[in-house]
Amino acid sequence: VAAFSKKVMSCLFSKGQEEGAESPDTSQVAVLKLPDGQEHRIKVLKPTHGDDLFLDIRDLHRATGYFSYDPGFTCTGSCLSGITFIDGPKGVCLYRGFAVPELVESAEALEVAYLLLVGDKPSTQQYMQFRREIQQHMLVHEKVKAMFSNFTINAHPMAIMVAVIGALSCIFSELDPLNEMHRWLACTRLIAKVPVLSCWAYKTSIGQPMMYPRADLSFAENFLYMMFATPMEEYKVNPVAARAINAFMILHMDHEQNASTSTVRIAGSSQANPYACIAAGVASLWGPAHGGANEAVIKMLEEIGSAENVPTFVNDVKAKKEGVRLMGFGHRVYKNYDPRAKVMKGLVTQVLKELGIDDPLLKVAQELEKVALNDEYFVQRKLYPNVDYYSGIMLRALGIPTSMFTVMFAMSRTVGWVSQWNEMVAEGQMRIGRPRQLYVGPKQRTWRDAKGANGEAAGDGYQGLMKVQPRRSSSFSKRVPDVPTR
Repeated sequence: VAAFSKKVMSCLFSKGQEEGAESPDTSQVAVLKLPDGQEHRIKVLKPTHGDDLFLDIRDLHRATGYFSYDPGFTCTGSCLSGITFIDGPKGVCLYRGFAVPELVESAEALEVAYLLLVGDKPSTQQYMQFRREIQQHMLVHEKVKAMFSNFTINAHPMAIMVAVIGALSCIFSELDPLNEMHRWLACTRLIAKVPVLSCWAYKTSIGQPMMYPRADLSFAENFLYMMFATPMEEYKVNPVAARAINAFMILHMDHEQNASTSTVRIAGSSQANPYACIAAGVASLWGPAHGGANEAVIKMLEEIGSAENVPTFVNDVKAKKEGVRLMGFGHRVYKNYDPRAKVMKGLVTQVLKELGIDDPLLKVAQELEKVALNDEYFVQRKLYPNVDYYSGIMLRALGIPTSMFTVMFAMSRTVGWVSQWNEMVAEGQMRIGRPRQLYVGPKQRTWRDAKGANGEAAGDGYQGLMKVQPRRSSSFSKRVPDVPTR
């Protein structure tokens, strides 16, 4: 295994990982005209694939004294990356140049993990060695295992995941991110251990004994075994369920610079321990606007109830009725049908059919999609189903509870997180993340002359228990006006 690890270093940790990799084209220039008449020339960067263009504004403040303002980073590229390519308008998603639907159809989850991490499809020998190394890392330190006994039985699995993944930095504390072998070990350990910790988080939440992985099972099979097996009887993995988990893992492994991946990169830019960086990514993914979306879809479908109620629901969405939201449609990047959603739609139908399950929510989901895609209101807004729309129905069919949906996402996305972290370190993109702000608070004032919250003079001394008046949570009320442009 050690020899294999050293062998992959040359392609995993050297600059220009991809064969034939190119630098962005910088032959074009844009000219920015400032209010004082000054002009600033900005290089236009072209990626090696796709139609997107980027303005290189790294010297903007130094040259002009201006900053850019872009809440949510909707128009900002934060890094160079050769891992995942997305063309939102065309609905394309590639891992290292391979279409994700093709990988779901033809590859094993660990093959794709190797692809994302190393940059190339593994040979048969490379894959077997990589799989063996992952299996050896699936054992979890007993000190980390002991942590699970301290979590309450109703603890959310994502809360457990944040704690125990961060705790791995206690066990593997002597890590040099500039050391190639150390980085390789961190990446493979996380890919191997996070599925185990995920299943143990579930077992802890329901009070069942934790199961260890087995060397004779595949990556997806081991997950199902650790989730549902008990010491009481032999557990046989359903091959239909294993194929579904394998596909789910591949579909969710990476997705460019989303919220959680950007969190991992920003944490890593401070040279933090990679286990702490991944724990930060898990925390970011936990939010319902990110990793919790498929759980929200299930709740929405349950509230609709039946296919007959879909037209009423759609009308309520269009009327912006309070408390009514369309979940699982639309995406920050895709302005077409999410290619992962197409795969998931076919997969959920196949899985339910092969397992003999008749889930009424599938009929509701299909009817809602049909109505929405033929309604001008949603077509104009380019609202198409995303990968979360059907994934929850499939996970329900496999017996996975909704509290584990986001954990499943985190388990799969760990591959992308470690690949992105490693790429950032290996390619020397270690400038610490430090965005600026557009300050809208008060101007400088004097503490001694300031009045208290109720208008009385400050500094009258302690008067017993304070009666705090409720106040708005926002620290300012100003809005940045839109500046008209010609």
